[in-house]
Formats: sequence, structure tokens, C-alpha cells
Amino acid sequence: MIVLKSDFEIDKMRSAGRLAAETLAMIEKHIRPGISTLELNDICHDFTVSRGAVCAPLNYRGYPKSICTSVNDVVCHGIPNSKQVLKDGDIINVDVTPILDGYHGDASKTFFVGSNVSTAARELVKVTEECLEIGISQIRVGARIGDIGYAIQEHAEKHGYSVVRDFVGHGIGKVFHEDPQVPHYGEAGKGVRIEPGMTFTVEPMINAGDYRCKILKDKWTAVTVDRSLSAQFEHTIAIRSNGAVEILTLP
Repeated sequence: MIVLKSDFEIDKMRSAGRLAAETLAMIEKHIRPGISTLELNDICHDFTVSRGAVCAPLNYRGYPKSICTSVNDVVCHGIPNSKQVLKDGDIINVDVTPILDGYHGDASKTFFVGSNVSTAARELVKVTEECLEIGISQIRVGARIGDIGYAIQEHAEKHGYSVVRDFVGHGIGKVFHEDPQVPHYGEAGKGVRIEPGMTFTVEPMINAGDYRCKILKDKWTAVTVDRSLSAQFEHTIAIRSNGAVEILTLP
């Protein structure tokens, strides 16, 4: 069941979303060769708590950390740890979800580590961010969820990349994951019709190679089956009562 939000609730989500954006802007300054993903986790955790919020991923269905850190061939849900130290040339997606005043704000961004990131990695990240922007541009009252995925898939595949199928965007509000599901692939004109009060994430995961994933033994970390690079960007979107589309996870 899709939970439609009032403008008052969307305002609450905007505050949480702004904090998510501020967290990503803050952590970018710390992303460098030699820092561990656990250090990044702890910095984000302390920042979130200092703003009167809590980290939604921590203990969510057993997830052990406060953020997700997905490096290179990790598609999503990478678990921060002290032994994973970033190297010059890596790419890393940091996914944060603070809960502020009972509402979630969900956002992620892929960052470059150091100055020696390959041209291939830079192009993948560029196209992935474009996929997010193109997907969001399809959102309007009366459009279909499938319009978002179709536009993203078309853009990614035009550049020779593939779109992950195993993980999709989702409704969000007081609950971390709710309806509707928002695939980043599919057919235009299909799926749930978009209407005022809907709030959901758009978070395309784009692979340089095969679209398929596998889950590691930790039961969380998803990697590309061919170990090709993967990138992701994410925003939380709301449709106001007047039909206005708002990106909630902007600074």
C-alpha cells in the first residue's frame, strides 16, 4: 500500500533530506587515500547524532553499521570496516539515511578517491549521475513509475553500461522502505501512476559490465558478478499537493 504524505509531512522529510545532503557534503572532505571505510562510518555517525538524528541503517534487519560504503565493484550495501582502506584511484559510493523527527532522508553519491581515477571510472560515474537526473526529469503527476526506469535504462545502455535489476528505488517516509518500488529499468507507460503525496527514492546502480550481482558471505555486500565497476547516485523525491516535484535531499 502506498502511503501518501501531506505537505506537512513532506516538510518534515525535507528536513531529514537536507541533513542527508549535508552529511554527504561533509564526508566528501574526508574521502582520501589511506582512510578506512570504518573511519568514514564513524564520522558520519557522529555528525548525524550531533544534529539530533539517528542513522537508519544501524541495526536495520541486522545491518551492523551506520552508513553503506560501496567501493569499486561493490554495487550497494558495502559494510564499513577498519581493514578496508581507500586507495588512490578508487571510487566509493556513500549511502546515508538519517532519521530526523521520525522521518527518513535517503541519499547517496559516488566519490573519486585521490587524483588517479581512470577515465573509464570517471565516465561511468558521470553517466550514472546523468541517469539519476534523467530519471527524476520524468516525474510528474499522471506519469508512470515505468517512465523513470525506461529513461534511465535507455541512457545507460546508450553508453554501453547495464542497469542493476536486483535493487530498486522505494517509497519512504516514517518507514525506511515502503511502496512503491521504483525500478531503474523497464517500459514507459507501465507501473503505478504518480500522484500528489507520493515520496520515493530514485537511486540507479549502473555497472560497467554485466548487470547481475551476487551477495557475499556477510549477507549484505552486493558485488558485480564479473567484478566490473559499479556506481550509484540517489535522491529522495516528493510530489506536493499542488503537483510540484521536489528533490528533498538537496542542501
